[in-house]
Amino acid sequence: MFVPLAGAVALAVLLGVAAFVIVNRDRGCAGDELALRVTASPDIQPALSAVAATFNGARHSVDGRCVQVSVKKADASSVAGALGGTGVTSAEGAEAGKGGTDVWVPDSSLWLSQLQAKGVELPRPTASAAHSPIVLVASRTVVASLKQSFGAASWTGLVSAANVANPDGLARKVRVLAPDPARNASGMGALIAASGVLRESGQQAQLIGALKQLSQSLARSPDALLASLDVKSGRAPIGVSSEQAVWAYNTTKKPTNPAVPLYPAEGTLNLDYPVVVLAKDAAVTKAAAEFTRQLSTEAAKTAIRKEGFRTADDKAGPALAPASGFAAKPPKALALPDAKTVASLSQSWSRLNLGTRLLALYDVSGTMALPVPGTGQDRMSVIARIAGEGLKLFPPDSEIGAWEFSTHLAPNGADYREMVPVGPITETINGKLRKDLLVQHLATIKAKPTGDTGLNDTLAAAYERMTEEYQPDKINTLLVLTDGAGNDDPDGGLSNAEILRRLRAQYDETKPVSILIIAFGPDAPKGKRTMEALAKATGGELFIAKNILDVRKFFLQGMERRLCSPHCDG
Repeated sequence: MFVPLAGAVALAVLLGVAAFVIVNRDRGCAGDELALRVTASPDIQPALSAVAATFNGARHSVDGRCVQVSVKKADASSVAGALGGTGVTSAEGAEAGKGGTDVWVPDSSLWLSQLQAKGVELPRPTASAAHSPIVLVASRTVVASLKQSFGAASWTGLVSAANVANPDGLARKVRVLAPDPARNASGMGALIAASGVLRESGQQAQLIGALKQLSQSLARSPDALLASLDVKSGRAPIGVSSEQAVWAYNTTKKPTNPAVPLYPAEGTLNLDYPVVVLAKDAAVTKAAAEFTRQLSTEAAKTAIRKEGFRTADDKAGPALAPASGFAAKPPKALALPDAKTVASLSQSWSRLNLGTRLLALYDVSGTMALPVPGTGQDRMSVIARIAGEGLKLFPPDSEIGAWEFSTHLAPNGADYREMVPVGPITETINGKLRKDLLVQHLATIKAKPTGDTGLNDTLAAAYERMTEEYQPDKINTLLVLTDGAGNDDPDGGLSNAEILRRLRAQYDETKPVSILIIAFGPDAPKGKRTMEALAKATGGELFIAKNILDVRKFFLQGMERRLCSPHCDG
């Protein structure tokens, strides 16, 4: 009587084996393991590790070998540095960049754009593992007061708050924190988003003052930035972060005053976590394709959303709860710019932090004593005030000096005189800081009533000095502020043709010293062609102000121009 039961058991076993064979006919793992090495940005590594565990448990087979996925973490900046040959900041990045990984998942395609601009060709991403929008962020207790002074969250407002050159801005009420754009995709993405928004509204120059301030107050890490939001201060702190980093900080640190994401009104960029297959081996490439397909499964999407990310379709999971300030609906997505634009902004940021070596040449000819309508001041006083505001743009490692020029200023008959020699603004000269001497000079500068404008001889002497003292770790610049049409020297001196030939001969693109000229007053347009030629000969630019109040705007544009020199557009 046990025979039918035994037969049934045997039949069941056979059916089970048959079913296993049918279901797993493409997943036999009789051979050696096939390792697939994935290197991911640290924020998404836990989510991808969870996806890999599920993938490994399903015993995927490629050419009869069982695929085994491992996911290591490495900062995207480190891997990009290794791939681009520009140095790395971690052993993990060096390993990944030197063939130690088969699949790279950085936090943003911005890294790929920067590598492309450097001539590093990488395969096109095969997928996007996740999305996380770049947001503004503040502590919960500060959000209400921020809305009163800051208004709706916006990139325009953030730049205004960070712009130290704007005495009437929000900087007195709001303290802006940001991650380093050179090392953090959220920082670079914020720079790109803000730049694009300001360019559309014609306020691009405002970005330079903001960048100068931010370069001096960068957070060492995303967690450090978020922790700083709760530090008591006279100004309300606001920062830049990815949405996922806000979730992770609140979840792991459990602060009593949690961080709250604020979504910019103009829209924002997404961290898009591109999947880049670097493997050359055919079998490993097939394994990478299998794992990439796994990322599109519902189980993988759930694992990704569980870690505070949105999936590539921008859908959020329960982790991003509206009760905690997260938006269920994704913010408006701004388009990622092309590689050239990304590289240009990256270069500007790098040059911004090179430091500055600047010699300012102030026109003190007789016409500088003329009144400026509607101000109750003369041209010299207004220019001095604007230049004083400009001094605030420069960090402590800057080297700055000042000359005056007119005609017959020096005892030897020279048309110029050195008022403060170029050097570190924190250096002490006869018991006073150089920066204080520069401020003192601007407070006492006066026009020479009978003076003409010996610009050419002054430029020749100043350019020779700056070239001789060129410093490769700084941006070396001559800044001319004049109300004339160029050279006006009745006693002779260098002609316009002679100074132009001299500057062209002296200019060295490998050691650039650029001339920026800001000209104002009714006579300035007459000298446009001549002065523009002088500036262009050195990779610089001429700015002609329609009125003296435009000078401040052009000062900021001049600072922007020096960041791209000698490869500026236009």
